[in-house]
Amino acid sequence: MSLDPNPFFRKVIVPWYESKRVCWGLIVFMTLVLLFGAAGVFVAALNPAYQPYLWVPGLLIVLPLVIIVSSIRQLLGFYID
Repeated sequence: MSLDPNPFFRKVIVPWYESKRVCWGLIVFMTLVLLFGAAGVFVAALNPAYQPYLWVPGLLIVLPLVIIVSSIRQLLGFYID
């Protein structure tokens, strides 16, 4: 008995870096980075010597937010399909 070379029931193989576990782990890790950036903004805002460098922790808030939104969008694609 030969197998059908192109069956309709094949599932798409998802690479490990696009799996649900990796997305959730990335969201958790980026949330920790975001909280670290928020603490940095708080400390830099209180200390006048560090206020010129307020952009560094601000960047640590913006960049993880972009990654979190991207990961949530990818997770929604997993759960909706």
